[in-house]
Amino acid sequence: MLQYLTRRLLIAIPSLLGISIILFTVLALAPGDPFEELATNPAIPPDVRAHLRASLGMDDPVHIRYISWLTSMLHGEWGYSFVSRIPVDQLILQRLPTTIAVIGSSQILALCIALPVGVYAATRPYSIFDQIANTLAFIGFSLPTFFTGLLLILLFSIHLGWLPFVFRTDIEATGFQWWWEMFKQSIMPIMVLGLFQGAAWTRYVRSAVLDVIRLDHVTTARSKGLSEPRITIRHVVRNAMIPVVTLVALQMPSVFGGAIVTEQIFRVPGIGSLLITAILSNDTPVIMGVTFVFACLVIFFNLVADLLYGWLDPRISYR
Repeated sequence: MLQYLTRRLLIAIPSLLGISIILFTVLALAPGDPFEELATNPAIPPDVRAHLRASLGMDDPVHIRYISWLTSMLHGEWGYSFVSRIPVDQLILQRLPTTIAVIGSSQILALCIALPVGVYAATRPYSIFDQIANTLAFIGFSLPTFFTGLLLILLFSIHLGWLPFVFRTDIEATGFQWWWEMFKQSIMPIMVLGLFQGAAWTRYVRSAVLDVIRLDHVTTARSKGLSEPRITIRHVVRNAMIPVVTLVALQMPSVFGGAIVTEQIFRVPGIGSLLITAILSNDTPVIMGVTFVFACLVIFFNLVADLLYGWLDPRISYR
């Protein structure tokens, strides 16, 4: 296991290097200039603008700028935001806990919906419960997150007045009241992402369980007189979870993409909204830092999925 983990971490290094090269090249060749506002400001002399660009290396060739960026990254320096003049790593660390909390809670909610509903529907195929679950799941993943977000705002914030529709960071309460206010304003973003993912995963869990439940070892377990709950949990669900784990790991990029939209709707101060703001202002260091963090998270979750395979299926060995 340790050798496999070390090998995967070593493989991740060239993967991240290649991703960083592509991201940096695309951003360098993209239209737009982060100093466009300075160029149109008559109060800033041209020589000052030229000196500022030269000090930041904006006029250097792309490969020179990339090497300079990579060297700084290896030393733990992510650069400074062109807009706020704050170090990029500080901006990301300020926003990352909120994004991870919202996305992590939404994925837990999605699994709590998909696993029991999908397994129960697969063990009773074509029943009334199965038909209702399939219909609701089809509706759930057919509706985009921005549409369901607006519906929840209209229902719970405008008509009922139960939940705030704008995520606030300047809550003046302390203690339990602070946690309660944070929980209330996190409910709708978590529900939007969790219900969307849960609907998609429900159909996939149902399909995976149906494929396993017809296998010979399940029939053999029934012939030995084992109870249906024990057969379902020990012989069906565990084997059916292998493709589900793969799906969850591969969908993490789309989950972060959906979180960007959701954060914009509810004004959640996460790295998704930070990325949108940086793109609108051509803040290249922030864009590079956020997208690089996304790439690291995707590789990390794929590694976690590979490690879970061995726990789910004892036939898989790490060599």
